[in-house]
Amino acid sequence: MKQFNYTITDELGIHARPGGELVKLAKQFSSTIKVDCNGKSADAKRLIAVMSLGAKQGHAISITCEGEDEDTAIAKLEEFFKNSL
Repeated sequence: MKQFNYTITDELGIHARPGGELVKLAKQFSSTIKVDCNGKSADAKRLIAVMSLGAKQGHAISITCEGEDEDTAIAKLEEFFKNSL
C-alpha cells in the first residue's frame, strides 16, 4: 500500500473538471485507489463519490493506492494533484 497527503491549493477545490480528470486517471490502474477528506472516503474511480467529498481549497486529503501497479499509480496521482489541484 502506498499513500501520500496533499492540501488542495485550487481556489475551487475538487470540482467537476479536475474531478473528472482524476477519475479518468485512476481508471487507468488496476489498483484500488481511495481519496480521504474530512473524515469521508471515496473510490477515486467514481466521479459522484469524489465530488461528494466536498474537498475545497485548504482541505487536507489523503490518497491511498493498493494493488499490483500501486507504485506507478501513486506517482502519477501525486503528479496530477500537484499540477492540477
